[in-house]
Amino acid sequence: MSEMSYLEKLLDGVEVEWLPLGEITKYEQPTKYLVKAKDYHDTYTIPVLTAGKTFILGYTNETHGIYQASKAPVIIFDDFTTANKWVDFDFKAKSSAMKMVTSCDDNKTLLKYVYYWLNTLPSEFAEGDHKRQWISNYSQKKIPIPCPDNPEKSL
Repeated sequence: MSEMSYLEKLLDGVEVEWLPLGEITKYEQPTKYLVKAKDYHDTYTIPVLTAGKTFILGYTNETHGIYQASKAPVIIFDDFTTANKWVDFDFKAKSSAMKMVTSCDDNKTLLKYVYYWLNTLPSEFAEGDHKRQWISNYSQKKIPIPCPDNPEKSL
């Protein structure tokens, strides 16, 4: 008799639907949210973000083109390194290599669940590999949606 996998034990017989990430999320290029200034100051209030290790590069005083993540949280995803961050505060973006990922329908799939799942995946970043990852790779990955008829239970 084979042992149950960790996932099988965790789900304990709950219905699971496996869907490609690109079917339950959508992405936006950060073009209209890119910071124009090159000088950042701690006295300014709007954070300038990158999806990489640094995350907050500094603060700007720009008032146009601010992503309102305080109203609609987002996952910022570095299209080259696959690093990602959960953001629930307003910000400007630094790099066009970042994807801003949201749920297609929060009534079906909670974005915070997607964020936690993304961070369970092993890194596929290869040193020197400079290809975009979201469309060709990550949007095709199948994510388990436990209790597909009740997204509150999924998280």
